Amino acid sequence: MSDWTLSKHPTFPAVPGPVVVCVMDGVGIGRGDGADAVAAARTPNLDWLRDETPTTSLAAHGLAAGMPSDADMGNSEVGHNHLGAGRIFSQGATLVSEAVRSGRVFEGPVWRELVGQVARSGEPLHLIGLLSDGNVHSHADHVAAMLRRADADGVERARVHVLLDGRDVHETSALDYVEPLEALLAELRDKGRDYRIASGGGRMLVTMDRYEADWRIVERGWKTHVLGEARGFASAREAIETFRKEEPGLSDQFLPPFVIVDEAGAPLGPIRDGAGVVFLNFRGDRAIEITRAFEDEDFAAFERGSRPDVLFAGMMQYDGDLGIPSRYLVEPPAIDRTVGEYLSRNGVTQLAISETQKFGHVTYFWNGNRSGAFDEGSETYIEIRSDTLPFEERPWMKAAEITDRLIEELRSGRHRHARVNYPNGDMVGHTGRFEAARMAVEAVDLQIGRLLPVIRELDGALLVTADHGNADDMFEVDSEGQLARDAEGRPKVRTSHTLNPVPCSIYVPGTRAALRQGLEHPGLANVAATLLQLLGYAAPADYEPSLLAE
Repeated sequence: MSDWTLSKHPTFPAVPGPVVVCVMDGVGIGRGDGADAVAAARTPNLDWLRDETPTTSLAAHGLAAGMPSDADMGNSEVGHNHLGAGRIFSQGATLVSEAVRSGRVFEGPVWRELVGQVARSGEPLHLIGLLSDGNVHSHADHVAAMLRRADADGVERARVHVLLDGRDVHETSALDYVEPLEALLAELRDKGRDYRIASGGGRMLVTMDRYEADWRIVERGWKTHVLGEARGFASAREAIETFRKEEPGLSDQFLPPFVIVDEAGAPLGPIRDGAGVVFLNFRGDRAIEITRAFEDEDFAAFERGSRPDVLFAGMMQYDGDLGIPSRYLVEPPAIDRTVGEYLSRNGVTQLAISETQKFGHVTYFWNGNRSGAFDEGSETYIEIRSDTLPFEERPWMKAAEITDRLIEELRSGRHRHARVNYPNGDMVGHTGRFEAARMAVEAVDLQIGRLLPVIRELDGALLVTADHGNADDMFEVDSEGQLARDAEGRPKVRTSHTLNPVPCSIYVPGTRAALRQGLEHPGLANVAATLLQLLGYAAPADYEPSLLAE
């Protein structure tokens, strides 16, 4: 018997039909107050599942999601990692923070290469990345640590290209991060260094596209960071304040691109031959495309012009199978023996489906940060192309189209297991538009209502959960738990993920499936063993236990 061979479950009979795992991205369990768009939504199907099927809540943040502490939000990447892995793994935020704190990140060959490169060429060390402490894609502390170490290592010139957040942190908090960075840069300039902010822009307009949804975002970043082609300002503060004055209420994530210019109007930091470049984000999905723009010899996504000959490194490797990037500072988490690989090696047919915005989550992240199928003969991956229009204008997104294709595939009989992601609660939640988020949750509920009779028809099972919260908390609260308000008395919008648990309902028509008793603090990692049990298999010994009684 191979180490990969799954044993039959000793007591639980396999569900005859397809076993579907449905991830309602960004739909957590909130306080049920005026900030909770999930509670405000009309959700008859989710209500029925909660009342009539085995239902519990799962931890989806902090230590349960491999983050440094329980003060850290979960996110879609780590959520799907743990849904698919069946065990808890330290994630990028934890690994990078530990490497920076210990100094290990600066002891490796890649950092030494970068320092040597700019010492020989006289070009700056360029740092590009999301500037916030959201700890989802990056952390501002890592930027500061790199600048201080660059100074200690004798790097004469450095340029920082700031991507402004407003998504994983308060939507207009950019100056809370820019000002401390400017203070540090000024401190280092006082020591004789030439360290400055060179360019920037909001993350949803500049550089941080994912899954090739809109390459124009990356092209905008390339022109801004590399070519120095964007609207010029004397400082990042001036850029941010000007954009806010021109468009009141503009969220940081949508700030236009800008460059910092000298007194003659020339950009301070185009990236030229001989430079060293570090992309500071540790999370991979929004880092891969800009990395390809720097590294790919054959590149057709946009006209990048003459590609500068630079030494490029990522904070981590964003795709191990494709080797993106070729150089990186911190080893990524080694997530092995995922439930998807176990099923593949045991001949279990699988379907993964979502729209573009979350397609990589039910494939790449679910499979432990691995590109492609384990076995193309038994796995089917379907991507429904996302719109490129603002999510708040179409909060239903492609939920209906996803369900159309999912039902067609389930009725074909080809798939023993299927997993689906509805991105609505997360993508619309990030816009900070409460009514749109409420409609997004209702759109997902409607699709679950379409799935329930199909599951009954096919004698299958449906596990409905989420990867983290978002739409469940759309406004800031004060120290007394009341909605925080701005000077005009309006609630302060929240666009980030939450620390809330997520729901998990398990629908198995015609059986007496029940929740396991005595299971303390279950989390997303418990879903993999639950999936295996529904398929009639015992989970590997080191997997977190199933949520179901045996």
